[in-house]
Amino acid sequence: MAYTLTKIVRTLVSEIRARGIYYSFLMNLSHLNGIIRGMFYKLLYFKNIKSSIYSLQTKSKIEIFNKNSKLNIGKFVFIRKNASIRIDFNGELFIDDHVFINDNCNINCVNKIVIGKNSKIAPNVCINDHDHNYKSTAGDHLIRGQVIIGENVWIGSNVVILRDTFIGDNVVIAAGSVVKGEVPSNSLFINKRDNMIKNIIKKDNYVPKAN
Repeated sequence: MAYTLTKIVRTLVSEIRARGIYYSFLMNLSHLNGIIRGMFYKLLYFKNIKSSIYSLQTKSKIEIFNKNSKLNIGKFVFIRKNASIRIDFNGELFIDDHVFINDNCNINCVNKIVIGKNSKIAPNVCINDHDHNYKSTAGDHLIRGQVIIGENVWIGSNVVILRDTFIGDNVVIAAGSVVKGEVPSNSLFINKRDNMIKNIIKKDNYVPKAN
């Protein structure tokens, strides 16, 4: 606890020097609101959530739908606005220390998702550890898997991470990528996309045929 308080004080002093008192006040007021919201969800799901101090910004939400679901949040996790975290069935979601999750991210967990220390997730990222089995007529139509994200990982904007994905440490996932499978440590993952431009030839007095 003493370490945590010391870190908070040092951070405040550093921010005041860099930003000025007024803007540091506004920023930390937002942080305080996020911490209070985080405490609210911890109380709401007191049997499911294990956490240290973390910030859950405005309009972000945590939804837990099963007594067996678990959410572990490490120290100084920061979740920005409009993020959605949903856990169901026997889902276990582990968010380690100093993870940053940006605006409009969606994390859906029914089995197991791990996000390692110091990882950063850009806006509009979607992480799912399951698929919907459209061929099944049974009551439970989910195909469950895992998503394991290592430490010091940077995930770019608009990335989709699918079930059974294992991302090593120190990886960069390029913006707009769809990721499935294994991504080795110390690598850059890019979905190759080719641009195609075709000329449109317009014919004079062209009249489309009626159906």
